[in-house]
Amino acid sequence: MKDFKVPTREEVSPNNQAIFDQLNKGLGFVPNLYAYFAKNETALSDYLNLQNRKSTLKAKEREVINLVVSQVNNCRYCQSAHTALGKMNGFSEDQILEIRGGAASFDPKLDSLAKFTQSVTINRGKASQNAKEAFFAAGYSEANLIDVIIVIGDKIISNYIHNLTGFEIDFPIAPELVEIED
Repeated sequence: MKDFKVPTREEVSPNNQAIFDQLNKGLGFVPNLYAYFAKNETALSDYLNLQNRKSTLKAKEREVINLVVSQVNNCRYCQSAHTALGKMNGFSEDQILEIRGGAASFDPKLDSLAKFTQSVTINRGKASQNAKEAFFAAGYSEANLIDVIIVIGDKIISNYIHNLTGFEIDFPIAPELVEIED
């Protein structure tokens, strides 16, 4: 079985070393996900450009999408990273767990976004009519819909990378989501 290793700064190209230096300066460390992208000459830069693009969505809305998609795809790395980022964006631990489950009862607009994101992700782009109607009824636009899909795509990329490689999670491990049975 292949063992996937996260490269060190010395093991990546000079262009990626410069990005590592920027990440270290800004974040205080290079997350393993970003470091793994640096095994490819252009992937890290491309991925960071995708993540940092201008958006019609607020940071909290993007975190809702990230948390829901990471849960649907069962990516423990991204669940953990976005639990930390969700807290930095003002969500409580309980709110984060609820969002990961596809709801946000504490905020009707975010609730419609969580439900829409979950429906889109589970149904591979074919959200339920109810989820679509609730999304637009909550005040989201077609421009927002495009940005939601771009964020879902971004998160699917990182979820799949980690799910395939299983490299070490370098964030506090997010709690497992416990399914409540009727």
